[in-house]
Amino acid sequence: MNTPARVAAFALGLTAVFGASLGVGAAVGPVDAEPAADDHTDGGHADDGPPGTGGAHDDAGHDPAAAGPGVGGLAVSESGHTLDLLTDTLPAGTSTLAFRVLGPDGAPVTAFDVEHEEDLHLVAVRRDLSGYQHVHPELAPDGTWTVPLDLTPGSWRVVADATPTELGEGLVLGADLSVPGDFEPRELPPAAATAEVDGYTVVLTGHLTAGEESELQLSISRDGVPITDLQPYLGAYGHLVVLRAGDLAYLHVHPVDAVPGTAAAPGPHVVFATTPPAAGTHRLFLDFRHGDVVRTAEFTVAVEDPHA
Repeated sequence: MNTPARVAAFALGLTAVFGASLGVGAAVGPVDAEPAADDHTDGGHADDGPPGTGGAHDDAGHDPAAAGPGVGGLAVSESGHTLDLLTDTLPAGTSTLAFRVLGPDGAPVTAFDVEHEEDLHLVAVRRDLSGYQHVHPELAPDGTWTVPLDLTPGSWRVVADATPTELGEGLVLGADLSVPGDFEPRELPPAAATAEVDGYTVVLTGHLTAGEESELQLSISRDGVPITDLQPYLGAYGHLVVLRAGDLAYLHVHPVDAVPGTAAAPGPHVVFATTPPAAGTHRLFLDFRHGDVVRTAEFTVAVEDPHA
């Protein structure tokens, strides 16, 4: 079967099972627990970069308004605040990224509200979506954030998700980062309902429609046995980042409660609700913790156009 046919079959299959999926097992929602120390593995992300990269993209080329409401990461400045990378080029391998969030007065912001157990969430993603890291930098008293990143040659997008205390609302800012060196272009994997990472199998049920609230269920197992003892990670049993191919429009999604006011079940199912603003190909990254290790399962999905 050719790739377009496989993608079409995938979309039809998800549509057929979506309604039934919501009644299977317990949905997993936010939890209140102190996470254990962990190693974050990226689950075999590819090491090849996109063609034609080597210099940072110009933020003026992005149009955040065209991306639709609810997405972020397309602009370097928002609400008077600016993401300021201390360098826009880093060498391949493990390197330390340093940056600041500048306030309306041009001074570094030094106070942030804790959101999901961290002051700031940073996502680094290569523009061909073959490299992805979700990390949590450390803040120095002078307002400089630092974090090690494992980078391969190519053009990367850095997305900072935080809430400055003086602003009182969340910001999602993005800037481009260049990593010189040899690379090979890598095509986005075709759509599939199953992802494998470190011996774990994650099955995606549901579909996404632009402009409509959609629910996705992700079910985690290992060697055919459902995982029912997921560990809390950032206050929940799973976190989902959605990135649109091309402009890398960003959505950070958290699980819904199984039943409002009840305790969440630690697997095997994690349910998310989100409203993607526009149709197109997207990449989903699910972070989950088990055995004191955070792993990332990746999916390619097509967000449907309700008017097509």
